Amino acid sequence: MKHLKKIAVALVLFVAASSFVNAQSKVAHIDVQKLLADMPEMKAAESELKKLSETYQADIQASMTELQNKFRQYEGEAANMSKEENDKRAVELQGFQKSIGEAQQAAQQEIQKKQAELFGPISEKAKAAIEKVAAAQGFDYVIDAQAGGGLIVARGKDLLAEVKQELGF
Repeated sequence: MKHLKKIAVALVLFVAASSFVNAQSKVAHIDVQKLLADMPEMKAAESELKKLSETYQADIQASMTELQNKFRQYEGEAANMSKEENDKRAVELQGFQKSIGEAQQAAQQEIQKKQAELFGPISEKAKAAIEKVAAAQGFDYVIDAQAGGGLIVARGKDLLAEVKQELGF
């Protein structure tokens, strides 16, 4: 009888442990930044962005050189000009400097817009591939391996509704 109880307890513990193991979610991780960096599409997009940035930088640098040349010219001629003419030139230089600043901001916005345009589809492609591999290998969750990364795939049970019910809302 004692021996039968031990077998029954062992059987119950085995079934409980088996159920617990089967209830465990499968979790995987991936370094998304490394994946993206290794994608050929990303390298091409980065190259295109670099060219665009260099073009804008060259234009802005040319404007800055022109501004510096005008400043030196006006500074050299200031002694021979009237106060009104010097004031007019100072306003002109300030306006030119302001337009260069606006051009820098516009260039930065265009680069950001182009970056989103180029990187968006690449990121979506990577996410779709991660989801496909996770599903094929039976992973319920895939976590980004980077510090501060996040959850990429979540197929496990969401407890939100039950927890809200438990809290009374």
